[in-house]
Amino acid sequence: MTHDRSASPLIFGGAAQSPRAALPVLPPLALYIHIPWCVRKCPYCDFNSHTASPVLPEEEYVDALLADLDQDLHAVYGRELTSIFFGGGTPSLFSAAALGRLLKGVEQRIPFAHDIEITLEANPGTFEQEKFVAYRALGINRLSIGIQSFQQAKLEALGRIHNGDEAVRAAGMARQAGFDNFNLDLMHGLPDQSLEDALSDLRQAIALKPTHLSWYQLTLEPNTVFWNQPPTLPEDDTLWDIQEAGQALLAEHGYAQYEVSAYAQPGRPARHNLNYWSFGDFIGIGAGAHGKLSHPDGRIVRTWKTRLPKDYLNPAKSFQAGEKALTNDEMPFEFLMNALRLTEGVESRLYPERTGLSLESLAEARREAEQSGLLQVEPTRLAATERGQLFLNDLLQKFLT
Repeated sequence: MTHDRSASPLIFGGAAQSPRAALPVLPPLALYIHIPWCVRKCPYCDFNSHTASPVLPEEEYVDALLADLDQDLHAVYGRELTSIFFGGGTPSLFSAAALGRLLKGVEQRIPFAHDIEITLEANPGTFEQEKFVAYRALGINRLSIGIQSFQQAKLEALGRIHNGDEAVRAAGMARQAGFDNFNLDLMHGLPDQSLEDALSDLRQAIALKPTHLSWYQLTLEPNTVFWNQPPTLPEDDTLWDIQEAGQALLAEHGYAQYEVSAYAQPGRPARHNLNYWSFGDFIGIGAGAHGKLSHPDGRIVRTWKTRLPKDYLNPAKSFQAGEKALTNDEMPFEFLMNALRLTEGVESRLYPERTGLSLESLAEARREAEQSGLLQVEPTRLAATERGQLFLNDLLQKFLT
């Protein structure tokens, strides 16, 4: 399948603004690859995912992904890829052969760092576990397994198609396949969930000894089944008890919280996500994928791709649906919205390095945030206090202009 598509995007937010300083060094570069199909759409999911047909258009989609990547190569500027993340949807629905051809094509276009992290999202179903060995042989060196819960009633309420036994086996099979680095994705605040239910899930996950745990509260998002037909969720007091007890349990077992909902063993945070949160660059390819790309002249551009798979695969349509150059006024919020999710924040020097704006331009809002007890009084770091982490939206509002 060939694609002869215009690379001309729709331009939004292109108002004239004062010049921004050239970036002395471009940030690290990552690649996000979106594979939008799932066996079934979960009722809580607001991601760009679509129910898969019996036969997936693997070959056509890989061709499209590589053609999409070709149109973003102008923004590489000689950098190598530090990480790749296959997200979805359910990327592990694709065969190892298709993913292998894709990875080979990517590496022919952009060199890989010698220690590149390549993560694949996978579900615990037996069908996908059988592919783990083949995925590892391709150079994929990290899995993110979507467990959500180990309890059958909770899995059914969430619309998940695996069972608790499969979830337990998936971790073992990942390790047997050679994955010494894997994440388990777990939710709390589930329909009718008690404190003991939530801690039981967490204890089971910890017993499987993942290197990383994503542990986060279920939220009801617009345009989902749960939004239109909300289930009965735990009371706020129970949610608070779950959060406090769960964080203590994770810390007790050596999982340090380094981001709002991310916990890792020493030396095992997700490098791909750290790049997002430290305002690094990432190319996004695939249906509905988003990207953020810096240019040496100081321009920082967010991009988004055509959302529906049928349109993304249509040669008559552009891969890119739109782009927006960030203005100077938007930059503080955009940078800190990511950086302040990290429990330790970031070094202050990253702000001028990655935005082209002076640290002094933050001074007034920074002082107000510090006086409010939301931002740490630390000249060399930009980091929220414990209170600031609890009221992150309030903290970020201070940097809106």
